[in-house]
Amino acid sequence: MEYLVTAEEMRYYDNYTIEKVGIPAEVLMERAALAAFRTIQQLFSEHNVLSGTVLIMAGVGNNGGDGLALARMLSEEGIEVELWNVGDPVRASAQWKLQNSILGHYRIKRGSIPSRNEYTVMVDALFGTGLSREVCGRYLEAVELFGRIKGYKLSLDVPSGVDSDTGKIWGSAVRADETVTFGLRKRGLYFYPGCEMAGKITIAEIGIASEAIENRKPGMFQLDGDFKEMLPKRVPWGNKGTFGKVLLVAGRMNMAGAAIMAGKAAYRIGAGMVKVLTASQNREILQISVPEALCGSWDDLQNSLEWADVIAFGPGMGTGEEAKALLMKLLLDSELPLIIDADGLNLIAKEEEIRMLIAEKGKKGRSIVLTPHMGELARLLGVEVTVVQQDVLNYGRKLTEELHAVLVAKDARTLIMKEDLPVCMNISGNSGMATAGSGDVLCGVIAGLMAQGMDDFHAAALGAYYHGKAGEAVAAKIGEYACMAGDLIR
Repeated sequence: MEYLVTAEEMRYYDNYTIEKVGIPAEVLMERAALAAFRTIQQLFSEHNVLSGTVLIMAGVGNNGGDGLALARMLSEEGIEVELWNVGDPVRASAQWKLQNSILGHYRIKRGSIPSRNEYTVMVDALFGTGLSREVCGRYLEAVELFGRIKGYKLSLDVPSGVDSDTGKIWGSAVRADETVTFGLRKRGLYFYPGCEMAGKITIAEIGIASEAIENRKPGMFQLDGDFKEMLPKRVPWGNKGTFGKVLLVAGRMNMAGAAIMAGKAAYRIGAGMVKVLTASQNREILQISVPEALCGSWDDLQNSLEWADVIAFGPGMGTGEEAKALLMKLLLDSELPLIIDADGLNLIAKEEEIRMLIAEKGKKGRSIVLTPHMGELARLLGVEVTVVQQDVLNYGRKLTEELHAVLVAKDARTLIMKEDLPVCMNISGNSGMATAGSGDVLCGVIAGLMAQGMDDFHAAALGAYYHGKAGEAVAAKIGEYACMAGDLIR
């Protein structure tokens, strides 16, 4: 697990480390500059550069102070460095003024505009975190000129012009080849479109006290590492019942594919048994495609509820009266964990009675997981898709608070949310997964994990991560263009 922090959270950790722990701000800045210096050294080494040129575009805040300290370190190593000052020194931060005073003892070329059209490395130390308004005036001119000059572009903390919380671009932004971010990962480096501007992301440890983070945990994290180690442990003496029974209610007439995808995925993630209740016209193709699965009709629902450990509803179901009646029965006649996907979500948006029942059940503690893509999320919220996409985090929180359910808000950056818990951002996957059936696969994966005993939030978070990793494996073999949902299951 890796934390993703806002600018405000990062300021808190900085201040706590400085004021409570007693590590001076100058030490933190020195460590930040040293991390950037080592990155440049490594770049020179990798490209066999013996005597390169470095341009540093420095603002007058603490990010600019990092740039000034870096200029001094480069100069001490005999590297030709040029400092491009942007901003009014009268309005500079205290740390910038200290670094500027120190730099006065070094022979470093300074100017209000770069003297070359090309440098070996170009360092962006203009804004850092905390930008919350359009880039304009001299700063806009500087960002655009920085982009036109040739060289390897290295941003310090966050590419200038990118909102460090949301990834929004404030009019114009530096497109970095690499970003060295200090202490903790900033959210805006992972949200679109900010992540496209960040390039390679390097995390630099600068001495932020772990006590500060323990005192106030960040509100967002991402999974990172060997997903196989995160899967539910399998006991060697187990049987098919030990590893959980998934009841999948999916597939109206001529919609067998959704049921097949979800059922196979539940098996592939490790569920011991899967039973699919589907339209009678689908049974033959389903039995051929997933012979391992039990198969039944809607009339088998009551007995199946007594058999199952977890229920998944929605793929390929439609929003007709029959689907509505089935979902109502699942809500009224069972307290089993329930994943609602696809058309099940459209029923919630359409039927106030179902919506109120989900909120009532969720408030009483029933595990309910909702897995909407952006269009379905917009319908659930009653707003336009473009409005939701601009603020998924807050709109998602609003829905989880209303329905007391786990929300898996599916997008290029999927957010997994539950009341009173940090948000999980999933960054695994790629554009090849934007294909029909991919959501059905994720539904089956989450159901299979929950059947094996994982709680709703962690099953949703790990399911999204595992699903994305499968997409990455497919892309590595056949490319993103060729990816189909069945490839994810394999």
